[in-house]
Amino acid sequence: MSPPTAAPAKAADALNPPGLVATVTKLWPYLWPHGRPDLQRRVFMAFGLLVIAKGVTMVTPFAFKWTTDALVAVSGGGGGAATQAATSGDWLWRAPILLTILYGVTRVLMAVLTQIRDGLFAKVAMHAVRKLALKTFEHMHRLSLRFHLERKTGGLTRVLERGREGIEELSRLVVLTLLPTIFEFALVLGILAWEFDWTYSAVVLGMVVIYLAYTYQATEWRISIRRRMNESDTDANTKAVDSLLNYETVKYFGAEAREAIRYDRSMERYEKASTETYTSLAVLNAGQAVIFSIGMTIVMVLAARDIMGGRVSIGSFVLVNAMLVQLYIPLNFMGMLYREIKQALIDIDDMFKVLERNPEIEDKPDARPLHITQGIVRFEDVHFAYNPEREILKGVSFEVPAGQTIAIVGPSGAGKSTISRLLFRFYEPSSGRILIDGQDISDVQQASLRKAIGMVPQDTVLFNDTIGYNVQYGRWDAAAEEVKEAARLAQIDRFIGYLPEGYETPVGERGLKLSGGEKQRVAIARTILKGPPVLVLDEATSALDSFTEKEIQDALDRVSRGRTTLVIAHRLSTIIGADEIIVLDHGQIVERGTHTGLLASGGVYAAMWNRQREAEKARETLKRTEEEERSVGVPAV
Repeated sequence: MSPPTAAPAKAADALNPPGLVATVTKLWPYLWPHGRPDLQRRVFMAFGLLVIAKGVTMVTPFAFKWTTDALVAVSGGGGGAATQAATSGDWLWRAPILLTILYGVTRVLMAVLTQIRDGLFAKVAMHAVRKLALKTFEHMHRLSLRFHLERKTGGLTRVLERGREGIEELSRLVVLTLLPTIFEFALVLGILAWEFDWTYSAVVLGMVVIYLAYTYQATEWRISIRRRMNESDTDANTKAVDSLLNYETVKYFGAEAREAIRYDRSMERYEKASTETYTSLAVLNAGQAVIFSIGMTIVMVLAARDIMGGRVSIGSFVLVNAMLVQLYIPLNFMGMLYREIKQALIDIDDMFKVLERNPEIEDKPDARPLHITQGIVRFEDVHFAYNPEREILKGVSFEVPAGQTIAIVGPSGAGKSTISRLLFRFYEPSSGRILIDGQDISDVQQASLRKAIGMVPQDTVLFNDTIGYNVQYGRWDAAAEEVKEAARLAQIDRFIGYLPEGYETPVGERGLKLSGGEKQRVAIARTILKGPPVLVLDEATSALDSFTEKEIQDALDRVSRGRTTLVIAHRLSTIIGADEIIVLDHGQIVERGTHTGLLASGGVYAAMWNRQREAEKARETLKRTEEEERSVGVPAV
């Protein structure tokens, strides 16, 4: 099986991430937000402190130099020193102490100013993270159903999560690490040229260029090794989880040794890749240390030469050493900095790609709110295809009169659920129109359309919150009494009353702490609370047992009373009382009429009805047989 085309594209994107300048340009409106002068002031102050902190950083090695020169002056020459002390009082003896204190003060100032700068800029960076994440989250909700069906939800949340982390990481690395390092490097070159001569600056510049080129090549090499290590780690973890989840199957087939071998193969690859990772890190660090040490040695040789020639003081030797040691600390992080910035650029680019994706369904510029008078739903010659090669609906036309219930039935793949998706305007028809009270739904605002339609789906998914939250989701401004009344009408109030926490009972992930019938009742309750004039029941009882189905059907009948209702049915027994039944097959209406009339005609509906009745009788016969066998002590098969 050939890999999907998206994988190579994604790999190519990873190898060729977007440019730093292009990404920062996109981020700049969030880092320099209009209408937020407080944050703009923080940006100014952060950059001001950056300059001041680096200025103090450059004073630190000079304080070291001055202290050294003062100590040499005090301690050198023996009696000469005593004579100088006698002529100049205590100042010469105090100077080394005061200069040492100055050295300490500059180091403290350097640390404090850097932390204040980081703290000031943190609010700017996190505001950018919040605004861009919110914009992406809102945009994801505006994107079409097709987009979400084509993407894994976990993948989208990871895009959002990694994008947030990428913005935070990029702003921190660029503003708080890269820019200060570049500024400090420029200061070092300038000071060396001014304090000594251009030879010093040329040596340091050459050393840094070679250092960065080596770091780039070594980091690129390490990224490929680390990618293999991560892949082997993921593979080993996947095999372990898969084997443990299938614990019983492993035992059934006595496959413990086989599973251990599979796991060990993955761990063997991980071991090899991990060893290469640590080895490559050692190579990177060793190479960096060698290049820097050679550069520093050359510069200090130049300083020693100048000291012996009487052109500079002994303190200049200390100055050169201190400046380069200070520069080495940020340079040492260049490999990590490059790798992290590269990953942040990829993650942010993924987020911007989602933002740049245009919604498939958008309101027209002149779209008006839907105005409901009666709630008449009408499909006029509707054609639709998810893919051009396969048409799903082929000229479907029908009307749901105000206050009546119309049921749509048909075999799997006939296009039943597509009708509800088109009604909600998750998709646009290829041709034809859908009208509510004579208004083409493509001309009205989507928010008003969906406000007017209630949905009870087949697969009810609840939020991982309380029962009360999930019921109130139907109408967020509803009072507590209205929520309880909706629960009573959905016949779930008695169940809630038995729970110790009542409406504050958590329902768990996707509502898994509740049974299928309880989840359906919650869905019905929130639809009742919403109070829509048009109701869609999309196979709302097909996954329930017969007893629960009867109870849920009673609640649904109560909900749909007086509302324009479109029922998409799987079990035909649930739509016997519908005002009209439409039979859909291969995207076309093949029959329509009442339950009695369709049975009398002996067509597709009658055949479906007979098959379902026979299946139900077979299940009832099997159930009676099992009960009889249990009553006489026959063990169940």
